[in-house]
Amino acid sequence: MPTKKKEETNNEAPANKGLRFNGPNYYAHGKRKTSIARVRLYPKGQGRILINNISYREYLTIKETHEIVISPLMLCDQVKNVDIAVKVEGGGPHSQAEAIRHGISKALQTFNPEFRPVLKKAGFLTRDSRIKERKKFGLKRARRAPQFSKR
Repeated sequence: MPTKKKEETNNEAPANKGLRFNGPNYYAHGKRKTSIARVRLYPKGQGRILINNISYREYLTIKETHEIVISPLMLCDQVKNVDIAVKVEGGGPHSQAEAIRHGISKALQTFNPEFRPVLKKAGFLTRDSRIKERKKFGLKRARRAPQFSKR
C-alpha cells in the first residue's frame, strides 16, 4: 500500500507581511457597492499606501484606480506627509478603489477638520449607496418578468 507523502507547508510570511506602520493613527471606513475599506491614516509618514499589506500600485493594477486612491491626498496636499494602511474586501477593483477613496477622505477629515470643505466640495465624503437590487419572487431577476404570451 503506497504511503502518502506529507505536503510540506511553507510557514514563512510573505515579504510585505511585516510592513506595518506604528504610532497614533486615525481610523475611518469607506463603502461603495459591496466593497468595504477599513482605513488607518498615520501622520508624520512618508507617503506609503498599503492595501491588504501590498503596495497600492501592485494591488490595483488599473492605472485609473491609482489616481482614484490618491486623489483626496492630492487635494489636501498630504501625499508625502501621511502613511495609509487599508484592509479592503468585496466588490471589484474600481469599487474597491472608490471605497478606499471614501475611507481616506473620512480619515483626513478626522485628522484635520479644515480639510472638510475641500473634500465635501469634491464629493469624496458622500457615500455612493447604489447597490444591486435584490431578486423578487415570481420574477427572473429584480424586475424582469417572465415573457407573457397572449395566445
